[in-house]
Amino acid sequence: MNRKKRIFKFLLVLGLVFSLLAWRNISGYTINPRHVETIKSGQTTKNEIMLMFGEPQEVRRTNTGVVFIYKSFKDAPAMAHDPRKRQISPQSDTPFLVDEDKKIRRPQEKTQGSIPDSTLTVYFKPDGQTVVGHEYVKH
Repeated sequence: MNRKKRIFKFLLVLGLVFSLLAWRNISGYTINPRHVETIKSGQTTKNEIMLMFGEPQEVRRTNTGVVFIYKSFKDAPAMAHDPRKRQISPQSDTPFLVDEDKKIRRPQEKTQGSIPDSTLTVYFKPDGQTVVGHEYVKH
């Protein structure tokens, strides 16, 4: 009986590790290049794309068909600690900025500590079900 409990705990921990890795993949932190290699124009379907990469971060509808855009991010590098090496952006130096409508407003707070890692753009036929092409860019 004791052996069964240990096996159960081991499987539970193993399942937890796999679910965390899957969450990281689904949440947009990674785009698996191996999955990108399996995309075939004219053969891969929209359902297969969604199974491999999940919901896209952006969907565009064009005259030629639907476009899915997936983005992955990596942690931003740490800022320099030496104040002499750190340069302040001119935009960061002022408490307000002028937007496109010539209105004065406060700059948007930066909330994300990550930078783009890669982008996958998938183009579909006008029927919206079959892949016409794709573009994968590693930044």
